Amino acid sequence: MAGPHVIVLRYHEIALKGRNRPFFVRRLGENVARAVVGLPVGEIRRASARLLLPLREAAAWPAARERLARVFGLANFALAHELPLATRGGDAARELDRLGKAIIARLEGVTVPSFRVLTKRSDKGFALTSPEVNAVLGAMIQGATGAQVDLERPVVTVAVDILPGRAFFSVEKVEGAGGLPVGTSGRVLALLSGGIDSPVAAWRMMRRGCRVDFVHFHSVPFLDRTSQEKARELGRLLVAWEDEADLFLVPFGEAQRQIVTAVGRPLRVVLYRRMMVRIAEAIARERGAEALVTGDSLGQVASQTLGNLAVVEAAAGLPLLRPLVGMDKNEISAAAARIGTFETSIIPDQDCCTLFVPRHPATRAHLEEVLALEARLDVPGLVAQAAAAAERVRLRAGLEHEEHVTNGAPPEPRVQPLA
Repeated sequence: MAGPHVIVLRYHEIALKGRNRPFFVRRLGENVARAVVGLPVGEIRRASARLLLPLREAAAWPAARERLARVFGLANFALAHELPLATRGGDAARELDRLGKAIIARLEGVTVPSFRVLTKRSDKGFALTSPEVNAVLGAMIQGATGAQVDLERPVVTVAVDILPGRAFFSVEKVEGAGGLPVGTSGRVLALLSGGIDSPVAAWRMMRRGCRVDFVHFHSVPFLDRTSQEKARELGRLLVAWEDEADLFLVPFGEAQRQIVTAVGRPLRVVLYRRMMVRIAEAIARERGAEALVTGDSLGQVASQTLGNLAVVEAAAGLPLLRPLVGMDKNEISAAAARIGTFETSIIPDQDCCTLFVPRHPATRAHLEEVLALEARLDVPGLVAQAAAAAERVRLRAGLEHEEHVTNGAPPEPRVQPLA
């Protein structure tokens, strides 16, 4: 008989980290533990480039599968059965026969038109090699089920892991989110516009191990609150991939009004973006973030030409990361659909970048000219004013909305001033 259910969690990129691997594995284990809070699971164990998560109730597998699919750092995972196995000094043929019978019992009632067996033998002391184990188990399964062996496109893949003193087998492998565990690459602040691009950019930085907070610029009272509502919903969707984050809502209308008063039409968008970068940097430094993230894609719109991107970046004191810079709109939209943000991003809203925007914005700004125009503005004052007025929304995975607490009194306010 097969033993208890165990979720076998595998990682790939982390295995290449050399001496730093324990740090990455530890953080991955912590993230897995947070993801499955409230489910009937046991303590996470480590075993030969794998994590093992006991599952006490098989009925909880669908919920666990959904949550674990959002944990960055996992290459794949599977609901497996654990079987004690005498891998050293025992009768390998007899032990393999026990394993094969357990697999066949697991397949009872399962339609198996075609299959293959894939074995990973971490315990090299086991007498048979991985190909030999595949052949023996394959013959047993074929004899019991009559299924066809298909090494290229099987309907069912039986995965077998042979470790010291035990074996695990599974018939369903779930692709993981890949990448690096969130929290291993530092903290960044992503500019979240409400469009298609910026949520994908934030997601890609999470996948590279960053803990990502968000900042959204709005133009209330000049425009309505629809962009803020979208930003909240996008933040809620994104935080499911990193457990918790903060969203900062920054009133930008006054800064735009002063730029419009002082600057001619063609360069307004460039000055808007430079001002956003400065304000975001002020918030990022307060949060301990080490970089800013934008959804810029080279050449996609007038403000994203190479020259304009360079002029905007010159306003930043922190690194400005653009993970989408080489992607086109179709690629970005497909990524947004995969991560679940596309439908929200295409909801119409009154984005602040549509306020006072010239019909023909400049496509090649010159830094000297921009600096001369900015000299007409109280840039430090505008930055300080906007940053101080920013409202903080606390987002937590698993909550339908941000935390509902009253403003200005215990417990901590739902929307809290940054200053």
